[in-house]
Amino acid sequence: MLLLVKALNRMFHFAVFVLLGTGMTVLSERHSLTYIYTAFSKPVDLPGFHEFTAMGMLDNRMIDYYDSKEQKKIPKQTWMSEHLEQHYWDKGTQSRKSKQQWFKVNIDILMKRMRQNDTDTHVLQWMVGCEGESQPGGSFHFIRGTNMYSYDGDDFLAFDDKNEVWIAAVGPAVETGRKWNSIPVLTEYTKGYLENECMAWMIKYWSYGREQLQQASPPEVHLFSQRSHVDTKVFLTCLATGFYPEDVTLQIKRNGRILTAEDGLETSGIRPNEDDTFQRRDRVEILETDVSTYTCEVIQPASDVHVERTWDHTLPEETITKRISNFWSKFLSWFRP
Repeated sequence: MLLLVKALNRMFHFAVFVLLGTGMTVLSERHSLTYIYTAFSKPVDLPGFHEFTAMGMLDNRMIDYYDSKEQKKIPKQTWMSEHLEQHYWDKGTQSRKSKQQWFKVNIDILMKRMRQNDTDTHVLQWMVGCEGESQPGGSFHFIRGTNMYSYDGDDFLAFDDKNEVWIAAVGPAVETGRKWNSIPVLTEYTKGYLENECMAWMIKYWSYGREQLQQASPPEVHLFSQRSHVDTKVFLTCLATGFYPEDVTLQIKRNGRILTAEDGLETSGIRPNEDDTFQRRDRVEILETDVSTYTCEVIQPASDVHVERTWDHTLPEETITKRISNFWSKFLSWFRP
């Protein structure tokens, strides 16, 4: 179970990094289509997890979904169901079932190659997609493709689209990379899919959901303190949430000066919410007696929003209660013999 937890943690950060690291903003007129396939070596007894899942993401919004429990590809946006007939979804379901079987076979191959038994649960993940930019004439220009595998949350094998070659990230992937590179038609197909077929589907899906995808959602901004593990300190946290697209600037300032990592500033980075919006949380540890003026500034160009919040020096309730308790303890100690 410990191995599974570690793998899930690495897998989550890997997925977020790939999606957000190549994420598009409507302002730049860049768009992306990414498919994420995740398979476990055996059923996982955790809520929300299935032995196999597949999801399609357009500009970081889920547009379709499949899992091994329901075994049915379904739309996740109304404009997908409105524009695509049932035949499309039936064909997609059969494709997902085939990939589910492919993953099952290949996880077994990897486990044997790496001399792993079936006591632990292992995870194989595949991310494939493309990124393009719209041109003045209405056409799209291919920017880059993504085709990469991870195993137990670590990089395993990736396709270099520019040089048309598979690159192994770890020793056990070398054999697979060598085999796939020895088949020219496979590398040609992979490159062609990323630069042509994937782009064609991306353009089609984007035309279906263009109106909704271009609607910006402004952030909600909160500035508050949280208890620290140090009695005399608190974490001052700025939370921006519910925004779309993910292109925002968030800054915590002390007396007008922007705080950085050198000041101890920590950031969660951009993270997805369950409703297709995003959030970001930054914090800095300060003395609870600090009388400086702290502000949080959030700017989102897409919605033309510029919000600034000022901390009112309200402390966490636990901190106040503890301070009162400490005062009375000291006060009463004066009267002890």
